[in-house]
Amino acid sequence: MTQSLPRISKAVIPAAGLGTRFLPATKATPKEMLPVVDKPAIQYVVEEAVKAGLGDVLMITGRNKRPLEDHFDRNYELEEALTRKGDEERLSKVRESNDLATMHYVRQGDPRGLGHAVLCAAPHVGEQPFAVLLGDDLIDPRDALLSRMVEVREREGGSVVALMEVEPSQIGLYGCAAVEATVDADVVKVRDLVEKPDPGEAPSNYAVIGRYVLDPAVFGILRETEPGRGGEIQLTDALQKLAQDERIGGPVHGVVFKGRRYDTGDRGDYLRAIVRLACEREDLGPDFRTWLRSYVSEEM
Repeated sequence: MTQSLPRISKAVIPAAGLGTRFLPATKATPKEMLPVVDKPAIQYVVEEAVKAGLGDVLMITGRNKRPLEDHFDRNYELEEALTRKGDEERLSKVRESNDLATMHYVRQGDPRGLGHAVLCAAPHVGEQPFAVLLGDDLIDPRDALLSRMVEVREREGGSVVALMEVEPSQIGLYGCAAVEATVDADVVKVRDLVEKPDPGEAPSNYAVIGRYVLDPAVFGILRETEPGRGGEIQLTDALQKLAQDERIGGPVHGVVFKGRRYDTGDRGDYLRAIVRLACEREDLGPDFRTWLRSYVSEEM
């Protein structure tokens, strides 16, 4: 496209969910604060946004989510205690989250779905394109998915969703995209979207995963979108309208992701994510892999 498109600088992270799949751990602790090795899951997501050049982060929260704000704020007492001990290594780790991004927070109030959570960001985002990152999806830092999505948006305009091929039997767990090829092997044009279709009725096996780069036109559609599946306002429904009528907010493209993704919203995948990331750590990996091999061969 020849026109100059506005650069993306803002990221929105919906984090108002109750985390019921992880009860009782999430009774008093936000699921986003559960550790993945030694860092809360939400910090990985904020780091991903910052790495893609999005240093202005709005977190959509709810009741009992105050620990999220505390984590990205200064803890003077802890920092002072570590300073007195001369523990520079741990002090550096504590301060990492303080300076990652310019953080903002707004409460969703009623849990009315992802579309409603995104709509809560409208006053902050204004008329600028923005990214949405779901906290349950961790993308390996070595795989620059969000950066690629931003690149496609700044070249093509409109909105961009992240897609991943899944087994046909699994497509009913996701939003599903009907697509057509483009000149880029990893980019497709999205023609239609269906939220959690029956496997036999899905238009493809391309599942929408938790990364979006959205044109601000999505806000106007979300304001008019009636609650859909599950009685919630679905972001997929709004994106479907954008895909079907480019005059509203430009085209919808998909970036097909084939990298490393960890679903921390599922208990089994959460454990697998911890094992994988721990195995790859230089400080933990060698000893942990040795123990893991021994455990699998001797105990199982």
